[in-house]
Amino acid sequence: MSAGREPRPVGRPRTEWGFVLGNAVGLMAATFAAASALWPIYRSTEFVVLVVVAFAFGVLVAVSGAVFRWPAWLVGLVTIAVFLLAGVPLAIPGEAINRFLPSAQGLLDLVRATALSWKQLVTIVLPVGSYQALLVPALILVLLSTVAGLSIALRARVGELAALAPVALFIAGIGLGPTTATTPIESGLGLFVVLLFWLLWLRSVRLHGIVRLVSQQSRRTIESAADRRLGAARRLVSAALIIAVAIAAGTVAAIALPVGVPRDVLRARVQQPFDPRAFPSPLSAFRGYLQPGAADQALLEVSGLPPGGRLRIATLDSYDGIVYSVGSGTVASASGSFTRLPDRLDQSAVGGEQVSLAVTVDGYDGVWVPGAGSLERITFTGPTAVARSDSFFYNDNSGTAAVLTGLTRGDRYTSVAVMPREPASLATLQPGTAVLPALEVVPDDLDQVLARHVRPGDPPGVQLQAMLAGLKTDGYISHGIGADEPVSRSGHGADRIGQLFTDQPMLGDAEQYSVAAALLARRLGFPARVVVGFAPRVPRGSGSVTVTGSDVSAWIEVQSADGRWVTVDPNPAVRDIPAKQPDKPTVVSRPQSVVPPAVPDTAEQRDPAPPERTIEDPPAPLDPLLALLLAAATVAGWTLLGLAVLAAPFLLIIGAKARRRRLRRTLTTPLDRIRGGWREFADAALDYGIDVPAGATRIEVAETVGGPGTLDFASVVDRAVFAPDRPGTVEADTVWASVTEMRAGLAAGKKRRTRLAALVSLRSLGRYAGGTSVLRSVRGKGGSAT
Repeated sequence: MSAGREPRPVGRPRTEWGFVLGNAVGLMAATFAAASALWPIYRSTEFVVLVVVAFAFGVLVAVSGAVFRWPAWLVGLVTIAVFLLAGVPLAIPGEAINRFLPSAQGLLDLVRATALSWKQLVTIVLPVGSYQALLVPALILVLLSTVAGLSIALRARVGELAALAPVALFIAGIGLGPTTATTPIESGLGLFVVLLFWLLWLRSVRLHGIVRLVSQQSRRTIESAADRRLGAARRLVSAALIIAVAIAAGTVAAIALPVGVPRDVLRARVQQPFDPRAFPSPLSAFRGYLQPGAADQALLEVSGLPPGGRLRIATLDSYDGIVYSVGSGTVASASGSFTRLPDRLDQSAVGGEQVSLAVTVDGYDGVWVPGAGSLERITFTGPTAVARSDSFFYNDNSGTAAVLTGLTRGDRYTSVAVMPREPASLATLQPGTAVLPALEVVPDDLDQVLARHVRPGDPPGVQLQAMLAGLKTDGYISHGIGADEPVSRSGHGADRIGQLFTDQPMLGDAEQYSVAAALLARRLGFPARVVVGFAPRVPRGSGSVTVTGSDVSAWIEVQSADGRWVTVDPNPAVRDIPAKQPDKPTVVSRPQSVVPPAVPDTAEQRDPAPPERTIEDPPAPLDPLLALLLAAATVAGWTLLGLAVLAAPFLLIIGAKARRRRLRRTLTTPLDRIRGGWREFADAALDYGIDVPAGATRIEVAETVGGPGTLDFASVVDRAVFAPDRPGTVEADTVWASVTEMRAGLAAGKKRRTRLAALVSLRSLGRYAGGTSVLRSVRGKGGSAT
């Protein structure tokens, strides 16, 4: 028999139903484990049904192709037909006829989603459920991986390559999934264990096929049940060792790389369709709502807003000393990332009351969509419903919504949201840990303002409350528009806020007070942001309210230690404004005589409030050489760890063979050592791919192996075993010296790849258990090779 080719197992055709069922079960477990990577994307019953049914259809196609010997192109055509027939009921259930038959519109959307839904899936808030046609990517991945995996297992020469299909499905799920995984180690290890046992089963089938072939060629050999059990136990022990190594590596990775570390996935790389920085800050247009003719203009008709409720236009978290804006162009901002909204968002973690708003747009226009609370669901109605729904984007961190096409008169929408409960008192608040874009430019008088109102040593919540009370006490409202209003300059740059702090009396409106309060709160250590919107007066018991330009307002939100954003109104009450105090004249006089200057009575100055936490400031850079060395050491350490994990199974195999060789060479009697030397040579031939017939004589084995000296070596061993006189130590040492030469002869002329493959081959380990052949020959005449 040729030494370089492995015979195809006989007696078990690739389409035998036991073989088909075993591969189907193995692929099913692997597919379900790999599909767990897609679960964070969908989290719906429709997704579970899709995975089960798509796998069943894929098995049907693959088995039919194997049984009827379909060519690859025909298998592909049948797969496409199954996709078109089952795609609408599984992936777009809302467009199926009677939930089971595809409709014409559904087929059109299915074909369109085959190309377009991938990008939509990575630009939308997760989970998406069964929203629109976003289940189509999951259907394609599961169906293709099932058809390809089972077809390879049943029809390919190397059926083990089928394991690549669920691996590809798992990797695709990670790439399309969220940036933060919940159970990455558990799901990866689960897939690894399933694939390992499936591959072990495939190897067992291959070995049994070889046994049947040998049984047909040589009637003198049998396979005992005890040896089969020993071989299976050996394979299970090997699998357990590999699993133990994998679990140990997974534990190390879980400790070194916490789950909270963001993944570098597709949604983190794809350019978001909506960039809020491309639009002017809504706060810059604050005074425009209050101009004559605009203040009384009806902007929105809103029903369902509770008394005291506010409508949010946008949340602003980035300040550059000129304007407060949504997001930052220099650093990542949680409030600046907008994504598509699926059917609904899960806001069960938000404590509060659910409200339903019905909004009709009148004079309002722009990309920002007014809303209240944490949005769960929004539905557009009217002639522009489809256009508005397709261009709707939302940021769940800030509660800000936008439509790329912009709202215009006549647009209508209904939103369901959760209004968070407000704390009973600000005094109990502790600062949160949210990281906001750094403040590039701030007014010069922040610390002086805090020193006037904040007492050092008080808890942060008490300091926040005192600062807000000071603003409301010292501040007066003036828009600077009416003829009877004092001059109050618009804008909220650092110079304008500095003027607000120094004017006597303090004059401004919500545009200035909200920015001033946010800057002061951040100075106290609270993450704070500005919210611009409408604060209409909603009468109790009223079903709806008309929002006008005069209802425009701005307020702030501060984050507490529990992660909640608390709404705070920093604006003073509208009241009469006192006359502006004249500047004190400077009196210059010539002194009558030189007298010592009086010691000024300096009142004890309060210590300024502690500076704002610089949680967003980067640490001081390391020395470049030290940073380079640390980076190189980190890369080298992780590389060595990865190489050690990958090499561990191969090192175990090499170690097992070395231990087996040492035990054989150190047996008690010279005869046992000679027999062990022959077995070592036969195992080496087996590892080099030479199929040694079980039960063959040593001469037959030598003829099969070929090469110089093998027949003489076999004759020496036969003479030592069957001679009436027992061999001595000298003969045993001579045999083992010949074994070393024979092993070197097998490796001579082989490529390095072949020698390495023989070194880590498992073939010889599967043949022996306790030093005897698994394919144990019948004791008797014939000079068995064992």
